[in-house]
Formats: sequence, structure tokens, C-alpha cells
Amino acid sequence: MSVRTATASAAVAALLGGCVLLPATQAQAAGPKDGPVVFAHRGASAYAPENTLAAVDAADRLGIDWVENDVQLTKDGVLVVVHDTTLGRTTDAEQVFPGRAPWAVKDFTAAEIARLDAGSWFGARYAGARVPTLTQYLHRVERNRQKLLLEIKSPETYPGIERETLRILREEGWLDRGHVTHRLIVQSFGAESVKAVHAQRPDVVTGFLGTPAVADLPSYAAFTDQINPSHTTIGADYVAAVQKLKGPHGKPLRVNTWTVNDAANAAKVAGFGVDGIITNTPDVVRDATR
Repeated sequence: MSVRTATASAAVAALLGGCVLLPATQAQAAGPKDGPVVFAHRGASAYAPENTLAAVDAADRLGIDWVENDVQLTKDGVLVVVHDTTLGRTTDAEQVFPGRAPWAVKDFTAAEIARLDAGSWFGARYAGARVPTLTQYLHRVERNRQKLLLEIKSPETYPGIERETLRILREEGWLDRGHVTHRLIVQSFGAESVKAVHAQRPDVVTGFLGTPAVADLPSYAAFTDQINPSHTTIGADYVAAVQKLKGPHGKPLRVNTWTVNDAANAAKVAGFGVDGIITNTPDVVRDATR
């Protein structure tokens, strides 16, 4: 991390498998003593188009180890990395495929999505950036020696997406001991989706996106290692209540909060004792919490 941190200033200027079951402890190991773990939300999405390979690289240039992404399934069953369940906001789908409203991801094949420009909306320098498949995304994260917080998006829309996600992770070597122990977390807003991942691969670190009532937290601790809430919904008492419980691997539950993009709120939630902060501006949050 020290080598990457040393390059952060230059980066800001430039921007403006195996199935061995192991205890899931290290991928969510305690954050650095000098601050929460910083996760680049959809990559460093303040500086490059979200969920593209360019955003992964932007996070890498800033010295950020962890990147977050979103996965969905195409019409022909290929996992692609995109946030919205429709393609209009971050691609030129409406121009390339007129008359196919609402341009839902699930209604397009992987080959069709591969034709779309996912960068021009963000800036001319990113014209031609593509929506990556999960396989392409994993290759880039691996090349950069980064770590992945993977969100299964809208699982109710994609029956079986958990199994397919784990299949691709396994094929690409991300379910071996090193990745599972140090470099992978799978999360979702869907409790049943998180349960499915935990049931199919009990060694994988999982996170539930949301803010369950304190009284309900013990039931979540049976299948998830993390409670990952919006920063607007928590305080120090809530964070402490989560961390008081142990998850399915016998370790204290962790709290990674989202989406914090300014120094003041980053310092505030760090003061609550959160374990991690998910952010579009990972350099700002890192600098505010060290």
C-alpha cells in the first residue's frame, strides 16, 4: 500500500478454482489502524465512468486496493458489470437500439451490450469505453493486484445469479485460498441472495446492504459477515451494536458504510467506528480519515 500511496498525488493530477473451504477471516480483516478501509465505489467513479475498466485503473492510480462493482445478467446469461437495471443513463443504448425501451439489461445479449459506448456520457476522453463482462473486470482487478467488493444487483430479476457469479469467480481463480482469504467480498441488498452465496460457498465473506433493526441483527449474523448501511442511517450506537455480534465465521460483524464523498462526512462516520467507507472519491476519504 505504501508504494501506491506514494503515487496518489501524481494520480490525482493526472485525473484532475479451488474449492477448499476456509474460515472467512482475512478478506474482512481489521482495517488499518490509521483509518477505515476505503472502497472505490464502482471504481474511482468521480474520476472515470463508473463500473468501467477505466474506473478500476483510476482507483489503482490513486493507490486504492479495494474496488466495488455491480453485476447483472444479460438475456443470454452473461454477467456484465453495470449498476442500473436499464442502460440509458450510462450508455448510448437509446441511440444504438431505438425502440427497445426501457432498455433493460436483461433484454439485451452480451454481444449487443458490448457494442455500447459506456464512457462518452462521462467525458469525451472516455468515448468508446465498454460495459465489461465480469470476466473482463476480474482480469483487470487481478492485473492491478486489487481486491473486489462485488455486489449482486437486483437478484430478484435474475434467478440463479448467485450460482453463475460463483461459477465465474471459480473459473477465474477468485475462489482459491488467496482470493477468498484476502481479496473478495460478495454483497447484496437481497438477504436471500446473500444467504444463497453463503450456502453455496460458506468460505466467502458476505455483506448485507442495508440497515436492519438492531433487534433483527442476530438473524443476519447467521449468514453474513458484514452489515453495510447508508451513512445517513447510522450513528456510533448502531455501529457498536453490529460489531458486538459475531458472524457465521466466528468473527465480529463489520460495518462498511456508503456512499461518502466528502471529507466532513468521512471524518464523521470514521468517528462512529465504521470498518470501511465506500466512496466515489476514495482519495478524499482516505486523506480525511488518516
